[in-house]
Amino acid sequence: MFRTDALLQVCVRPTVNKPAKLLQPPVVGAQPVVYVYAQIGGLGVTAGVHRLWSHRAYKARRPLRYLLAVFFSVAGQNTILNWVRDHRVHHKFTETDADPHNAKRGFFFAHCGWLLQRKHPDVYSQGAKVDLSDVESDPVVQWHTRNFRLLKFIFCLVVPTLIPVYCWGETWTIAVVTCVTRLVILINLTWLVNSAAHLYGTHPYDKRINPTENALVSALSNGEGWHNYHHIFPWDYKASEHKYLNFTTVFLDQFVRIGWAYDLKSASPDLVARVALRHGDGSHPKHGVEEHFQEVPYDEYLRILKDDDELTGVRDLHNAEDPTRQRVA
Repeated sequence: MFRTDALLQVCVRPTVNKPAKLLQPPVVGAQPVVYVYAQIGGLGVTAGVHRLWSHRAYKARRPLRYLLAVFFSVAGQNTILNWVRDHRVHHKFTETDADPHNAKRGFFFAHCGWLLQRKHPDVYSQGAKVDLSDVESDPVVQWHTRNFRLLKFIFCLVVPTLIPVYCWGETWTIAVVTCVTRLVILINLTWLVNSAAHLYGTHPYDKRINPTENALVSALSNGEGWHNYHHIFPWDYKASEHKYLNFTTVFLDQFVRIGWAYDLKSASPDLVARVALRHGDGSHPKHGVEEHFQEVPYDEYLRILKDDDELTGVRDLHNAEDPTRQRVA
């Protein structure tokens, strides 16, 4: 006797089950792998294009520079040269029209709005003065620039899509959605440093500037949210006075152990304490009240800033309104 239920099993069940497979949740255990891949992209920004190439806060052997260049491709952002140029101008002209993501124009503009419109003419004029020869002469940067689109396509889009499918049998739909979600989250975490860390937080080192100490942003961005410190001591490889909520520094310290990272710069504890005592808002847990420190050796501090300008190619950029360069009584 002909069984209609058998026919339904052959003809209907595949049609019913296929959409269900596309909508099933991600495989348990896959999330840590996605998180690690996102961290890789984040380190390409924080340890690579920011602390190494933009600020030259430390030196790196060629294997580490290649590794960081690939990590930066995972982040899916601009070329190293363009990133460095914009960031050096940002530090020299923070919260002015020459700042690519001027936080005084509001949270949205500083976060992502600056990428949705033409740059202010001052950004172009000051950016043209930045000397990028130190970055352009790096053979690793040259390699990354030549292969920028290919590296970005492979490591930002292709690899993170293929890994879930071929390593643990994830569906293509979830693999693609996960890849895009990771990219959106990662790039927004980077933008938070330009927006939230310039608007919300404390000023324990210098209350005259906008950048703040923001623990939440630091936790989300591998240590980039200690921004009041970073804008006062931009040459410090830690981008912070400490290693608390600062995974990038912990990451770099491991490469110091094997000799791939060296000549790491750091502000002396005495200089940090003196600056915090003189210019901070009193929120520093150690240096918020009068202590046995002399006045900030301002000539020494200005000399360090001048040397840093030479090193990062911004010696021809002059911001008369920068409070950190103004001698006070």
